[in-house]
Amino acid sequence: MRRNVIVMAVSVVAAVLVGAALQAPSSRDEAVISRAEDGHFWAIGRINGRPLRMLVDTGATAVALSREDAARLGIQVSASSFSEELVTAGGVRPAARIQLDSLNVAGAALTDVEALVVDGPLPAPLLGMSYLGRLSRMEASPQRLLLEP
Repeated sequence: MRRNVIVMAVSVVAAVLVGAALQAPSSRDEAVISRAEDGHFWAIGRINGRPLRMLVDTGATAVALSREDAARLGIQVSASSFSEELVTAGGVRPAARIQLDSLNVAGAALTDVEALVVDGPLPAPLLGMSYLGRLSRMEASPQRLLLEP
């Protein structure tokens, strides 16, 4: 079986996760995310209509979920689907490539978003570049991120 290798940088996550600092959309399709007290940007993503708190990570190649996160979202992944190798700061882990029907962050909604389900724990679900890179605009300042589909 051929195994693809995917490199993903995982941001360091504080031991105690603070709440997402998400503001109301500034326009119909924009999402504004404020920097949290821990210095990270956290977002509430709605994956296939179900909410999940995610770490915004521009160093992550793709949206990444642990197997447990995927199960909570109703996404079932068979053992034979873990044909990728994910290289993280924590080591190499098996991963399964999946397609999310939709991912919405405070109105910045996209469909058919590629994601990885990691067979093992992640510090947090990651909102990576398979979502962020498809936005028409992503603007960062020291205290906020603006996302526009």
